Amino acid sequence: MQAAAAAAGAQQYPAGALFIVATPIGNLADLSLRAIHVLSLVDAVACEDTRHSAPLLRQLGLDKPLMAVHEHNERDAAQAVIARLARGERVAYVSDAGTPAISDPGAALVAAVRQAGHAVVPIPGASSAIAALSVAGDTAASGFLFIGFLPAKGAERAAALKRLAADATAQVLFEAPHRIETLAAELATACGPREVTLCRELTKQFETIATMPAGTLPGWLSADANRLRGEFVLVVHALTPTHEAEAADRHDATLRPLMAALPLKQAVALTAELTGAPRNALYARALALKDHSGDA
Repeated sequence: MQAAAAAAGAQQYPAGALFIVATPIGNLADLSLRAIHVLSLVDAVACEDTRHSAPLLRQLGLDKPLMAVHEHNERDAAQAVIARLARGERVAYVSDAGTPAISDPGAALVAAVRQAGHAVVPIPGASSAIAALSVAGDTAASGFLFIGFLPAKGAERAAALKRLAADATAQVLFEAPHRIETLAAELATACGPREVTLCRELTKQFETIATMPAGTLPGWLSADANRLRGEFVLVVHALTPTHEAEAADRHDATLRPLMAALPLKQAVALTAELTGAPRNALYARALALKDHSGDA
């Protein structure tokens, strides 16, 4: 605690403020000195699961009042947090792992606290999304989209996958172990040659990081049962011109008959709608097919 106070104590930590504290995603050593200082300073800790956060505080030698604030009670529980802030107390909020409000509870609490006129202070730290991006080696990416968990099933999931495949930007997905094989099969179909970096159990003892074309993901996972265990973060790499051309070729079975029945632009538009493939790449492919047909 002395080291944490020495490193972070000069910063201002206003009374009556909510501190959003990032906690480790696996390795306790990733907890920042500033986070440790704030957790020692606050009057109470609101948390996604008291059973998860209590051991973390014990490991730090801290004993703080805990308040359960999770996805099922967040809006109502926010009022208890606000009552403490109104008395001039400092309250920290932690989720089970990583940065709160990133595919975790926290956003509704922050909004309610701000609306009540209290300060919200970020205490940055571990993030599985940023950790995965940092090791993806995606040289084509100029930014990224954070997707998190896709819709569980049905038309919403199909539409989300179509948008993902059509978007050229790097994208970050989360997935649970019992659904990773399904997601891998869907990405293989939707993205084919496009590279994907799969991160399993980031920062933990059996951390695994592998980059490969999406089309090979199902086979790679099935080759070792251990690869199906743990929590997953996947980076779908930015779409390159080479990937676009390869993706367009893969949809000839749809594009060719539509070209035979419709004007070229309509055939391309309909193929893009049906497959989710990039329209520009499909149009270039349609022109190539038309030229080839004319030569024959």
